[in-house]
Amino acid sequence: MSEVELKKRLISRIQRSRNPSLLREAFRLMGTDAADLEPYKLTKEQQASVNRGKKDVKAGRTLTEREANKAADELLGK
Repeated sequence: MSEVELKKRLISRIQRSRNPSLLREAFRLMGTDAADLEPYKLTKEQQASVNRGKKDVKAGRTLTEREANKAADELLGK
């Protein structure tokens, strides 16, 4: 998608939106540089989960994309 097409689609979506939270967030993002954004703060539980994942990767406990998709499908009952 070209830059012009992307702009047109964003403008159209903004004009149709009735979600004030989405509009405020879009406005906030467009009004700041990436350097001005504060990093996302993880909860203790989220950080612990990230750390467990890092340990799993280091230990070689990983799945291929196909294996992960299959596990997700089974979990979701597909």
